[in-house]
Amino acid sequence: MEIRHYWSMAVAAVGFRLVLVLFGGDLHLASRPEVSTPLTSLRRLAEGYWLKQVSMSPYSGSMYHGSPLLLSVLGPLTSKRSGGHHSHIYCSLVFVAVDFIAAMLIRSTGRTLQMARNRSLKSLDLTKSVNNSVNVSAGDTASLIYLWNPWTIITCVGSCTSPIENLMVVIMLHGACSRLAPLAAFGYVMATHLSLYPAILILPVALLLGYGPDTPPTKVFLQKGLSANKIDMSDNGKGTSQKGFGQFSWKPILHFILWVFIWSCYVLSLNSIILNKVGGLQEMFEKTYGFILTVKDLSPNIGVLWYFFAEVFDFFRSFFLIVFNMNIIFMVLPLAIRLKHRPCFLAFVYTAIVAMLKSYPSAGDSALYLGLLGLFANELAEMQFTFFLFFGYIGVSLLSPVMHNLWIWRGTGNANFYFATGLAYTCLQTVLVVETVSSMIKHDRKLRLLTKA
Repeated sequence: MEIRHYWSMAVAAVGFRLVLVLFGGDLHLASRPEVSTPLTSLRRLAEGYWLKQVSMSPYSGSMYHGSPLLLSVLGPLTSKRSGGHHSHIYCSLVFVAVDFIAAMLIRSTGRTLQMARNRSLKSLDLTKSVNNSVNVSAGDTASLIYLWNPWTIITCVGSCTSPIENLMVVIMLHGACSRLAPLAAFGYVMATHLSLYPAILILPVALLLGYGPDTPPTKVFLQKGLSANKIDMSDNGKGTSQKGFGQFSWKPILHFILWVFIWSCYVLSLNSIILNKVGGLQEMFEKTYGFILTVKDLSPNIGVLWYFFAEVFDFFRSFFLIVFNMNIIFMVLPLAIRLKHRPCFLAFVYTAIVAMLKSYPSAGDSALYLGLLGLFANELAEMQFTFFLFFGYIGVSLLSPVMHNLWIWRGTGNANFYFATGLAYTCLQTVLVVETVSSMIKHDRKLRLLTKA
């Protein structure tokens, strides 16, 4: 069931962004630790571009830690001025377009998943029994959630590069769901280049290319085939086993690997050209990936690592760096084994875990996985604690700037005030991940029971 007046709401979301960009003045969002991080700050990018213009390495000092490609694309826009508007208005207009493109790709991905879902339910003869309970347009829902999410909006107008990083992840998932290996490889290479953490999405992408979009577990199809064999013996003993589901194809995977190699070489070549005589690739890796993994900047953000490493003894710093970085990797394989039949949902879970445990999280990370969450509106319709999660996110969004103001500007609080909101935010994300995974497993179990009936 499609959402009525979808395009009116989508255009209104874009118009609202344009009003904030053109007539909202300087909202001072670029200085908010919830919005801008050392990796995504547009002010730091402008500083890096200025250093490059005077024939110095953009990574000199400790200001810029982003991609050289962003310097070439967004750098010239940061130096332009428009009378009566803030200095980064042109970049903000680019981010508005980026948000709209990402929303349309999410919508297209949702439609692909919806068609795969309907096809699977039809083959299991469960279309009526499942769709009678809930059947909404997942693509339309997800794209509107992404466009109207307050965190997406403040990220778009808040002078940070998170919208571009989110777009690359969405391109990767869209290409993988459509089984377009070149597009998926481009999104994967660019997302990993801009932010190291999307590298763990290699497993969901491989499963999407190999198996196709999300389907019920293979056991359900086998069970349906066995049931049909028991009931219908008139067709010379031939049952209705579902041979089209659960078969892995290696051809798209090999194409994906080839295109990843091609795009990686191309991106590294461009970076080498951009940094010619003002640095090199080794310095780029040290100041980007090394900066992410070693958590050298301890300025406050909505995560918890800044506070932990500000308190830990230097003797134990290396040990805990390994522990926190490996904590993400430890979750990859078990989740992939359990959710291999739902690779797109697996990508959502990985994205949420990364937003929770990465070294420099921001509101843009949450905007991405909350948008992807809408893709599974039908499967997660019976998820618990939605009321608690909804108002928990609102409470953290309101309390975080208040606690930061009490600590930094008024001096009536301390770091524990702001850290408490970050800790609550991490707990909310943990509950969200646990509940979504549990609800998806319950949904698959429900399909298995309906197939037995």
